[in-house]
Amino acid sequence: MNKTLSLAVLVIGILLLIYGLSASESLGSEFSRLFTGKPTDESIWLLLGGIVVTAIGAGGLLRGSKSAD
Repeated sequence: MNKTLSLAVLVIGILLLIYGLSASESLGSEFSRLFTGKPTDESIWLLLGGIVVTAIGAGGLLRGSKSAD
């Protein structure tokens, strides 16, 4: 994966994390936490997806490109 693509994937992962954190603090998530003891499924999936996508992007940046210039 080239560095530009890795950086784009990293940014998307960070945006998913931010959106997931925002969703976990929403009113709907607070009601879900009140009655079930856990946040909504949407916020959980956004956070997990954000973690995975951020790790892939960071790994691509750290590993670097294998193509010879």
